[in-house]
Amino acid sequence: MSDLTDPVALTQALIRCPSVTPDDHGAQGVVEDALTRLGFACHRLVFEAPDTAPISNLYARFGTGTPNFAWAGHTDVVPPGDPDAWCVDPFAGALRDGVICGRGAVDMKGAIGCFIAATARFLAVHRPAGSISFLITGDEEGPAINGTRKLLDWLEERGETLDACLVGEPTNPERLGEMIKIGRRGSISGRLRVPGVQGHAAYPERADNPIPKLLDMLRTLIAEPLDGGSEHFDPSQLVVTSVDVGNPASNVIPGEARAMFNIRFNDQHTAASLDRWLRGRLDGLGHDYELETYASGEAFVTLPGPLTELVASLVERELNVVPELSTSGGTSDARFIKDACQVVEFGLVGRTIHQVDERVSVADLEALTRVYQALLVNYVRPL
Repeated sequence: MSDLTDPVALTQALIRCPSVTPDDHGAQGVVEDALTRLGFACHRLVFEAPDTAPISNLYARFGTGTPNFAWAGHTDVVPPGDPDAWCVDPFAGALRDGVICGRGAVDMKGAIGCFIAATARFLAVHRPAGSISFLITGDEEGPAINGTRKLLDWLEERGETLDACLVGEPTNPERLGEMIKIGRRGSISGRLRVPGVQGHAAYPERADNPIPKLLDMLRTLIAEPLDGGSEHFDPSQLVVTSVDVGNPASNVIPGEARAMFNIRFNDQHTAASLDRWLRGRLDGLGHDYELETYASGEAFVTLPGPLTELVASLVERELNVVPELSTSGGTSDARFIKDACQVVEFGLVGRTIHQVDERVSVADLEALTRVYQALLVNYVRPL
């Protein structure tokens, strides 16, 4: 690739790497090659843990001064599903009628292409008074064990600090510029098991049917709102995602019943406080149960201030759109980065993420690159 200022060519090159988690298939090599040519010091880091796949990660830095501004994102993508259902090969990076169609086009290889192109345009004219860094993981769509968290630990061990970070997740629902994410809700998932005694449906008195107990427990958990929301967050929500007894026979009372649920919660709660709340509600019903909970992230917010105001002002200036500052949506790796520095998220339009025919327009790639370049000019301070 000859022109590192072109976000279209960079996005296509990244899409052509079928980097479905946990496999990289050369995606981070595309980023590393581009940044090496721009003069960055690059570090490829492979992290692994028991019962997980090893993951390739990349940290690159230009300069040694402060402030150290970081771009953060992921090169891994979700599976494309049936390739024949796509209008083109999902890993061909095909450009048709001003649109690139392919897995990862908006989530988030397009934004990484814009990171690189914006940085190349900036460095063609300026040298930063501070530093520019890239934190690129291959484990965002997966368990997120061997990715950004360990990359940040590695930076801390080296004594390197970040001053601000922009994550390039697709934050805009329908139109580029309409939404900046300044925080995320927390997420805790639960697996609930209710034991019973299997028996014949004709003799229920000889069995112990767990289904009514499970339904009673679920009704109790969703009977009242968790809260009414807070200044920067919508109300927390408990959503039941599965109810199952694994029973193929209509005349057999099952020996156990199971359910799964997820709570997206605001800054009035923590994962630990919600675990206590769940067990308190369930204990009050007097039914035997087993509950396992797993938290993938706590709620956080980057309070409106210099960083959020700068990004919002540049979006308005470059795109002629006044963005909403939001904490909606799912989780992202910003939940880890917020412990290292202030972080905001702004990327492409997410209407087609994880769908067949995921796609991004050339116009949006060029517009996002302009916003990113303006952010470097205004934050890193050119010499």
